[in-house]
Order: sequence, then C-alpha cells, then structure tokens
Amino acid sequence: MDEKKLVKECLKANPQAQRQLYDCYAETMLGICYRYTKSVADAEDILQDGFIKVFNNLHQFRAEGELGGWIRSIMVRTALNYLKKNKRYSADLSYDDIELHPVTDDNPQVSLQAKELADMIRQLPTGYQTIFNLHAIEGYTHVEIGTMLGINEGTSRSQYARGRSLLISWIKNRESLVKQKYYAG
Repeated sequence: MDEKKLVKECLKANPQAQRQLYDCYAETMLGICYRYTKSVADAEDILQDGFIKVFNNLHQFRAEGELGGWIRSIMVRTALNYLKKNKRYSADLSYDDIELHPVTDDNPQVSLQAKELADMIRQLPTGYQTIFNLHAIEGYTHVEIGTMLGINEGTSRSQYARGRSLLISWIKNRESLVKQKYYAG
C-alpha cells in the first residue's frame, strides 16, 4: 500500500493499516528512542507512547515531507518529554550555564563500529547524550535545541562540546588499549 493510501486508511482507524504503519517504522523508531535512553525497556516505552501520538495526530500530517521524518520528530519529542518526566533521567538532565568549551577539529582517526559508537554515546551523562543526539545525529541547530529543551543556545553548544570532548577522549583511550594489545600480543 502506498504511503498516502496507508495514511488515509489509518485515519479511518483501519487496524490492518495501523499495524502496517507500525511494522514499517517501529524498528527504525526504536533505534531513535534508544539513542536517548539507557535501556531497551525505556526505549520501548517511548516508542509505544510515540506511536500513540502518531495515531492520535495523524490528521495533522500534511504530506509536505516524508511520513518517516514526521514520525521521527514525534519520537524525538516523546523521548525528550520522557527524559524530563522520568526521575531516573531528570536528575542527570542538567544544563549548566557555565563557560563555553570550544569545539575543536580534533577528530581522532579510528576504526569504530557504529554499535560501539552508539554504546559510547549512550554512556554519556543524559544531558550530554541528549544534546549530542539532537545536534550530531538528528541535525537540529543549537537554537532549535535550546527552544526544545528550554535552555539558551550557548548552553546547548557547551553541553554538545563537553559531550563530544568526552567521546573523543573515550575513543582515544580505546584506540590506545587496542594498540597496546596488538603490540603485546
């Protein structure tokens, strides 16, 4: 079924169409939700809440862009709301207005699998993780992130720079350990 017809059928509350829409996007959207959490169970909760919002607001989809992009934006907003409301995350979701740390072009040359990098990002403190995902992965500007999170643009830049710096140091340490094992073996 093409996307327009699928949306029309979902708007008619056709369960088969709703299931098809869910099956088409659930795996990708679960990955997006997981980027903002520390567990698969939390990501699944966000995914379910997100799809409830998708189906409740599908009438607002204007087909001016891709359906997947529209669903993705709902999942991101749902994840951010989940982080703010969940005590386990909200305590770690701090955005200090301290001095900015400059972002450098210090890009380590490493061979890192996507899953390893995703796991490292997930280990960042929640505030760094959230802003890193929003900026580096989702492509939001610091102005947009500031609006979404209720912080100023400078705070978003600072948190991103700190998270990025921490990731770079972890990557360098990982590479150093790999080299040590290689030369020792």
